[in-house]
Amino acid sequence: MKRILALTAAAALAALSTIAPAAHAAEVRGAGSTFAYPIIWKWAEVFRERTGTLVEYQSVGSSAGVNRLKDGVVDFGASDRPLKPEELEKYGLGQFPIVFGGVVPVFNLEGVKPGQIRFTGALLADIYLGKVATWSDPAIKALNPEVKLPDAKIVVVHRSDGSGTTFNWVSYLAKASPDWKRQVGEGSSVAWPVGTGARGNEGVSSEVKRVPNSIGYVEYTYVVQAKLAYGTVQNRSGKFVAPSAASFQAAALSFDWAAAKDFFVVINDSAAEDAYPIAATTFALMYREPKVPASGQAAFAFWRFALGEGETFATTFGYVPLPPALVQQVKDYWAKTFKGGV
Repeated sequence: MKRILALTAAAALAALSTIAPAAHAAEVRGAGSTFAYPIIWKWAEVFRERTGTLVEYQSVGSSAGVNRLKDGVVDFGASDRPLKPEELEKYGLGQFPIVFGGVVPVFNLEGVKPGQIRFTGALLADIYLGKVATWSDPAIKALNPEVKLPDAKIVVVHRSDGSGTTFNWVSYLAKASPDWKRQVGEGSSVAWPVGTGARGNEGVSSEVKRVPNSIGYVEYTYVVQAKLAYGTVQNRSGKFVAPSAASFQAAALSFDWAAAKDFFVVINDSAAEDAYPIAATTFALMYREPKVPASGQAAFAFWRFALGEGETFATTFGYVPLPPALVQQVKDYWAKTFKGGV
């Protein structure tokens, strides 16, 4: 993956000077979400520069990250699919949100620019079901009468690995399409009716960029980084909304986080008027009693940085940082749930 452009705002870097370097810092190992890889990578880079603590993060997909945590291979997992409270209890885990973003339909069509194509959830479901198989299909033309679309087969690209990005994508499709819910359903991985698979957000981005007439879905930061064309998606209010920090935030803030046990909230298909309908959250998961106490303490130092000074970087990378009230809820949760989480 290409190096992400670093934030150059002097004020943000100056704020980080309050973090003192550690003489003998513990290593922290994490794995999971490719959705959140760009921001976790940046947080880890700056955190190491300021504290000397190495945070090693493997972008292997949400499912693999959770499995590695359960196997005791890493100190934290990152997943865009929250675990249910009963599953967390079973494995002795806790989870908390770290950043918001969105899953975006992307395409490769000659002469069609970003934001020019409109999609509904039902149309996206029909494309991924194989019911709408060409770009000239009347269902696409009806939504996009002014767009010059080719009479070409749609090349469908999806994730091949267990993925929180997939979880949020198919969760939304199941809400938008009874046919999708009945025939395919939900999950971090599904039996895709059509299409070709690619690994990670990186893989889907590369495949869509390489293959003419293709469509895929990726986290918004990858849209910006790879300069992919994207579509707008109709939300529950009937608006066709473009992916943006503002539209992700509108979705995230429309849910009652305080009432959710273990922060079990899925923020897609929001009823908020300006919300992007396929918004998503990345969650960090850790053992309530860390396997290696020193690494656990270092991990919480990292999260305190990420949800504090590090939030400036989230904004720069196209994510939405947690609002202050939710950050405080997360810190209160740490104190109640994790040994050494204060």
